[in-house]
Amino acid sequence: MLEINKLNVKVNDELIIKDFSLNINDGEIHALMGPNGIGKSSVCKTILGDSNYQVESGSIKYNSKDLLSMTTTNRAREGIFLLNQNPIAIEGVTNAEMLRSVLSEVSNSPINIFEFNKELMAICKKLDIPSSFIHRNINDGMSGGERKKNELLHLWMLKPSFIILDEIDSGLDVDALKLVANSINEYYKEYKPSILIITHHPDLLEYIKPNFVHVMKDHTILKSGDFNLALDIAKNGYNNMGEE
Repeated sequence: MLEINKLNVKVNDELIIKDFSLNINDGEIHALMGPNGIGKSSVCKTILGDSNYQVESGSIKYNSKDLLSMTTTNRAREGIFLLNQNPIAIEGVTNAEMLRSVLSEVSNSPINIFEFNKELMAICKKLDIPSSFIHRNINDGMSGGERKKNELLHLWMLKPSFIILDEIDSGLDVDALKLVANSINEYYKEYKPSILIITHHPDLLEYIKPNFVHVMKDHTILKSGDFNLALDIAKNGYNNMGEE
């Protein structure tokens, strides 16, 4: 699925990712943890192709394809989906318009409007959001919790095979976090995507349990383990990580 090998990335001539390697197989859930400012979100921005992040060396392959040679649009076409902590608002473009356009391009055929609307309505019901979301501008005028639900609407419609959750727990209360996590777990059960969870709080991992946990320090992965590593962080924090 995703193979990152000895990746080195700079922003404004500063090395922010150093000799970073990570392999995620089909259907696996990985968590990337560490304190704020350690480079976790920089990894996801590099995977998505943010032009501010300059790859100095190393490689990223996705289903054996060279991801670094692709535009961000083509990376999305390959089935990579980002659900982040602060989804941007897009004025003048409704959810329905965007989703219809994307699905038509991916399938290379016209969309059956009746089936499209039927699926959108069903997903709104599943997510407990008003059907009016369908015709609202993307994330425009929405609260933080509404934006997360709106992104979940996109997730269920676009059916990606690789999902990056970039600190989605930020700004969510317990009830909203449970709703988001339950929806992602339900999506995982149905479609078995690979998932990369980026977080500095172990709480999220109580709801979406990873197969593997990786801790970053000094811009690279310091330690890897299973869910017990996240429990250890919850108990002892990051300060003594790596010390024997």
